[in-house]
This record gives sequence, structure tokens and C-alpha cells, in this order.
Amino acid sequence: MSSPDRRTLIADTAIATVAAAGLRGLTHRAIDTAAGLPAGSTSYYFRTRTALIGACYARIAELDLDDVELRQPVSREEAAASLGALLHRWLTTGRERQLARYELSLEAARTPELASALHRAGLAARAGAAAVLAALGAARPPEAAELLVAWMDGLLFDRLAGAMARTRPAPDLAELTAVARRMLDAALAD
Repeated sequence: MSSPDRRTLIADTAIATVAAAGLRGLTHRAIDTAAGLPAGSTSYYFRTRTALIGACYARIAELDLDDVELRQPVSREEAAASLGALLHRWLTTGRERQLARYELSLEAARTPELASALHRAGLAARAGAAAVLAALGAARPPEAAELLVAWMDGLLFDRLAGAMARTRPAPDLAELTAVARRMLDAALAD
């Protein structure tokens, strides 16, 4: 296995570990074991725990941005459908990654060495949202993007880890599309 592939395997395994056990479960040895790698492999590629956490955050940002369709929507309805599908995916098949993202974001907020990775990911998300909102006619796309990203993050956090997360019904695509439509309408209101 080549170095880039091994780095990706380690980062993906670390993300799964953080989602399942939190940061307390993130050790070099645990990642070696879970990934089926020889002892010392994780520490060879990521010498410190901070470097390993940084690799997780970079990988999550990469995967999240890959999930977002960057083509410009033709209408609000198309944008709402895309956004609803994205929320649904992140609450179902992407649930583990989003849980890890929240855990790692809290760590990045407390660790200056990780703050730049969190900041870069946030800027990329907002730039993508601003481009979509500009195409839909937003008067001030950057400000509208700030709101849209915050609303999405709030909804995801509430559904994944909020007080009612365990008692809510399974995510429903139609409901999430309706919510996305309301978020877009509010973000595009001048």
C-alpha cells in the first residue's frame, strides 16, 4: 500500500474511531489495530496526536466538499432538493463522519495548531454556499452563505447530537427538502 493510500486509510479509520469512541479513543495504537496495520504505522505517518487529529479534519473537509454538488442550480426548487438530499445523506450514510466533525471541531476550537484546518474548511463551505446563492440571485451572497451554513450546522447538530436526537424519527428526505426550501427562502430574502 502506498503512502497516500495508507494516510487515507489511517485518517478514515481515525474518523470512525472518533465517531464511535470520541477523542478519548483516538490513540495511535488503536488506529493501527482498527486499520489492521503493523504497530507503529500511524505514528510513522502522523507523529503526534495533534497531527492525527489534523489529518482527520482535513479528510472530513475533503469528503464533505466532495459530497456537495458544485454545479449551479437552475432554480430554488432544484437547490432545495440538492440541499435536502445532502442533509439526508449526512444524517444517514454520512452520520459517522458528521459526528466526528463535531467532536473534532470542538478540539480545534481549543487547539491553536488545529484552528487553521477548521478555518479553511469553514471558508470552503461558505464559498460554495455563496456561489449557489449568488446564482439564485442573492443580494449579498457572502452574508446569506453565513446564515445558510450556520442553519445547516445547527440542524445537523440538533439531529445528530442534540437533546432530542435519540427520540426523533429517522431522517425523512421530503421533510429535509421542505426545511432546505425554507432555509433558502430566508437566506435569499433581502
